[in-house]
Amino acid sequence: MLSEYIAIKALENGVTLIGLTRGRETKLTHTEKLDKGEVMLAQFTENTSAMKIRGKAVIYTRFGNIETFTE
Repeated sequence: MLSEYIAIKALENGVTLIGLTRGRETKLTHTEKLDKGEVMLAQFTENTSAMKIRGKAVIYTRFGNIETFTE
């Protein structure tokens, strides 16, 4: 079974990526920090079913691009 990939590009220093599980309890699986210009490819797996992204970034998916923003 193929899992979805997404790419996250940091638009500022200190963008935080948090991988989460789902099920009876939501648990943190992984945390990464990206600096401006850095890109990470991420995959949804049986262990990671959700992601939380803090900071300014562009998320590239097969459905289109999403840009986060902070006010």
